[in-house]
Amino acid sequence: MKAPFSLFLALRYLRPKRTFVSIITLISIAGVTLGIMVLIVVISVMTGFDRELQRVVLGFEPHLTVTNGQLLANWRELLPMIEQTPGVVAAAPYVQGPVLAEHEGQVYTPMLRGINLDAEQKIIDLKKTIVEGSADLESDTVILGTVLASSLGVGVGDTITVYAPGNINGVIQELRREREDPQAKKKTLAELKDEIVLPSELRVVGIFESGRNSYDATVLLVPLFVAQELYILGDAVHGISVKTTSPDAAEQVKQALDAKTGDAWAETWFEKNRERFDAVRLERHVMFIILMFLVIIAAFGITSTLITVTVQKRREIGILMALGANTAQIVWVFLAQGMFVGFFGNVTGLALGMTLITYRNPFKEWLSDRLGIEIFPPGIYELKGIPAEVVPRDVAIICVSAFIICSLAALFPAYAAARLDPVKALRYE
Repeated sequence: MKAPFSLFLALRYLRPKRTFVSIITLISIAGVTLGIMVLIVVISVMTGFDRELQRVVLGFEPHLTVTNGQLLANWRELLPMIEQTPGVVAAAPYVQGPVLAEHEGQVYTPMLRGINLDAEQKIIDLKKTIVEGSADLESDTVILGTVLASSLGVGVGDTITVYAPGNINGVIQELRREREDPQAKKKTLAELKDEIVLPSELRVVGIFESGRNSYDATVLLVPLFVAQELYILGDAVHGISVKTTSPDAAEQVKQALDAKTGDAWAETWFEKNRERFDAVRLERHVMFIILMFLVIIAAFGITSTLITVTVQKRREIGILMALGANTAQIVWVFLAQGMFVGFFGNVTGLALGMTLITYRNPFKEWLSDRLGIEIFPPGIYELKGIPAEVVPRDVAIICVSAFIICSLAALFPAYAAARLDPVKALRYE
């Protein structure tokens, strides 16, 4: 009979009576609601950002890359050895480096990536990212990202001119030679042609959209031999892309490859993007700790409310104790009030948090229109919308933690009320 008796009084004291205590109680519930709502939204967004970043990275990057910091001249011997390594699904050579791209006066410096389309398709599903044209890379063709295509003002069928970086070095060296020796004989066009690589005229056959702004704005995909010609590599490549059975298996495969690739070494997708992932996860943990203080602040409101109630109900507490109510019953009367505040705050906070997560992007657009500023710009965050992923375990931790904090906040005033001396409480009544 203890629980019904204590709960009856707790609900009676929580009933709004247009008093100052009732207002504080409502404020405490609102504080818990706000804290839980913000925690659920922020943690879900940070989790979604982490998962989306991983999805985008793995959608356009291999699980492993094998390089030696310079040129892989023996890549044809390394390739079958890598493919036979346990855990490896596919491997493909690549050439990658900066170039100058020009179209009708528009000049940009994208990252050129030369690939063998058939081999690369086994590692990255390029055809899935094509939004215009096709992924059929042939001689003197190029595929580029949507942002870069828009910047250059090109579409499928247009032609862009790509200048190799070696040309720039050749021109700089020639200018330096003339400056140091003005009397030196100037080289003729025929002589320069033998020393520099002529620009390549490449026809756009496809435009891709990876979902990551940095890729869409900077990457040019060309046939492997075209990139080798531009970089004057002969038959050498810059590295080998490797796909493993799963992203989590990359570290184990890396150790196996490092043991038998000689001067070359392997680097996992996580190592290449470690700073990004570590930053997101650190922010996630820090935000959880900081925002949990919202719930703790609300819990102080619960404590102050119950202290006020115990002072106001001093006479009633004395009467109950004089009639035989024990310490546990008195404690539960006030402890239940804090638990009810935590429960209602959990329910309303969870409902509002899930609603806000569901309509986060429409709300972002509405807020951007009202404020006249771009919220979550894709040029900075490299994502089109605000990502979010609700993890039940995280939501459970948030709600249970908030409930425990609210219950502990009510414990001190509840215990203080149970320690009242009934004689002193009724002395002046």
